[in-house]
Amino acid sequence: MSGLADLITFELPDHWTPEQALAVQEALEAFSEALFAYYGSQMQALIAEQTARNEQLELLEFDDPLPF
Repeated sequence: MSGLADLITFELPDHWTPEQALAVQEALEAFSEALFAYYGSQMQALIAEQTARNEQLELLEFDDPLPF
């Protein structure tokens, strides 16, 4: 699935200590867990909707050769 993550690139500092990098990772993990706890069911419904829409679009590929 493509999305916003495909558009964003990050340049990480090369001067962080391993402890600083771990602190950032732990903070992001805690944020992710809180985000899912609050919006999880809504996010899952959106993912299911987008997946179904993508599957429907795949059925309508006009570049496919005709089977006869």
